Amino acid sequence: MHVTKTRWLDDGEQEIWRAFIQAVEGLTEHFDRQLQRDSGMPYAYYEILVALSEAPNRTLRMSTLAGTRGSSRSRLSHAVARLEEVGWVERRTCPTDKRGSFAMLTDEGFAALEAAAPGHVTAVREKLFDTLTPEQLSMLGQISKAILSGLNCQETAANCEEQADSDC
Repeated sequence: MHVTKTRWLDDGEQEIWRAFIQAVEGLTEHFDRQLQRDSGMPYAYYEILVALSEAPNRTLRMSTLAGTRGSSRSRLSHAVARLEEVGWVERRTCPTDKRGSFAMLTDEGFAALEAAAPGHVTAVREKLFDTLTPEQLSMLGQISKAILSGLNCQETAANCEEQADSDC
């Protein structure tokens, strides 16, 4: 059995870690409150609508949508069911794989997204972009891409296996 030594965070690293987590959680909570207040939708639903609006034919395979949103399939399925109830999304089965299904943004869902977007973009600008210098924004972009790259490297094998399970 191979035992590795834990690389504990020093005081400076601990401070950076906690500030980062508080910033990410604070932004997410702020955006969720803003969207709930102004548009009656949670931030998670807004992000689903955005992903579908940017997809070809406003349609994505549910497993792909879960991957792009960083969500579990069960959590995404519940969210899409709620979006179906309000008429913003339709779910369709895959003709070549009965286990697979697609989520499609409806015209009503696109209209809801269009109505919510100005307030959300204003909140993003005020709470993120307006608080940072151009140099800090550039660094934030580089840092975010590096973090995502590290995460994707670890998850790529699992995602590839998941995608290979079905041709739909």
